[in-house]
Amino acid sequence: MNATFDASHFRHALGRFATGVTIVTTTAQDGTPIGLTANSFNSVSLSPPMVLWSINKRSRSLEVFESSGRFAINVLCADQLPLAARFASPVADRFEGVDWRTGRSGMPLFEGCVAWFECHLAFKYEGGDHFIFVGEVIDVGHCDRVPLLYAGGAYGVPTQHPDLALG
Repeated sequence: MNATFDASHFRHALGRFATGVTIVTTTAQDGTPIGLTANSFNSVSLSPPMVLWSINKRSRSLEVFESSGRFAINVLCADQLPLAARFASPVADRFEGVDWRTGRSGMPLFEGCVAWFECHLAFKYEGGDHFIFVGEVIDVGHCDRVPLLYAGGAYGVPTQHPDLALG
């Protein structure tokens, strides 16, 4: 990296881009549900249907996501901020007391999300301090709720979009 490059300045600039908030889930070999909060989610392709997300190389969950070969991306709605915080913290059992169901591929899906995508891992790429997981979508769902957003280090909701009115 360039010695004059300011990583903090770069991080703050990235923070100006509002993203949705997701919880990416999978299951361990013994069936234990695993999940983490991520805002590194993006569409890749419509044909075949593909999406991507990234995970820090130091994540304790990395090995489970790598070995599972499948995952689900749960796009959170505005009233699911406590869920986002829970899955971003070092809680022993993040799924305890949380309303979720098993999807078609066996992945944990959360009730009340604005969208969800069940995927088979198609590709994994190294990207600096993260790995990028590209999944082929095998099942999808969505509803008309207000999404939870993240920008500038804070959570928020869209306020000026007529199709996303609260209530």
